Amino acid sequence: MRNYAAHKKYFGMHNLSLDSLRTLLDVIELGSFSATAERQGLSQPAVSQQVRQLEKRLGVSLIERIGRKARPTAAGAELAGYASQINVLVSTALDSMARHATGAVGRVRLGTGATACIFLLPPILRRLRQRLPTLEIIATTGNTADIVKAVEENTIDIGLVTLPVAGRMLEITPVMDDELVAIAPPETPLPARVTAAALSTLPMLLFEPGGATRHIADEWFARSGVALRPVMSLGSVEAIKELVGAGLGCAILPSMAMRNVGDRSDLVVRSLSPKLYRKLAVVIRRDKPLYRGVRETMKALKQLR
Repeated sequence: MRNYAAHKKYFGMHNLSLDSLRTLLDVIELGSFSATAERQGLSQPAVSQQVRQLEKRLGVSLIERIGRKARPTAAGAELAGYASQINVLVSTALDSMARHATGAVGRVRLGTGATACIFLLPPILRRLRQRLPTLEIIATTGNTADIVKAVEENTIDIGLVTLPVAGRMLEITPVMDDELVAIAPPETPLPARVTAAALSTLPMLLFEPGGATRHIADEWFARSGVALRPVMSLGSVEAIKELVGAGLGCAILPSMAMRNVGDRSDLVVRSLSPKLYRKLAVVIRRDKPLYRGVRETMKALKQLR
């Protein structure tokens, strides 16, 4: 009984805040108090105070500053391992309780590019909702880098993005190859072999720089020794199609965006030579709890293979 009382007294004096543990993990991951403050929407002194209070309660030093970098001590690294497990358990518990409270199968936050969201996801999400009518699906669009960052930060559950992608905490599953094709207005007929050299003589409309699809197209031109300067760069595949249809130039677009243009007389579609593809992949955190909604969404996306 004395041992039980001492044990109870010890833990009563050293209750750990889940927020403080989350802050510790962020500081270790980002290596910075200021970056952690920005991620959490707090001031830097508030982040520092959480870590100091945690160190005071445990009686150990958890973070050491080496130059501008914040690194865990041996104790901090060990506590971080427990904190990661605690976060997974808490997230799983909350998801389970939410399903009990609402009778729903949960919520899935899905991130992908605008093109995939418009032309690829609708039938997949329709079938998913038919099987799970109470599943809440929140779809977010953005470029690959932003979606991957959101997955890493757990503000998005699943990402459908364009490779290449890297991240030690990510599980990356390639699911499909999407051919990139050339489109042009009828008055600018494309040659039988649509090469980079042939396109370099035509006015070109491309995606905005910085996106994965634009990078793939730029590399394709570069491999043929063509340094292309497009007459216009846009962020919307639909805008590019309409401008090409209006006779303002040619473009390179994902073939999935051209599936429903068979009845359009203002667009000509041709494969590139050599052919060009972008590879789409599903990304998710390795430690993500796979409750039913996430699991079923992952299964639906992986059937694209």
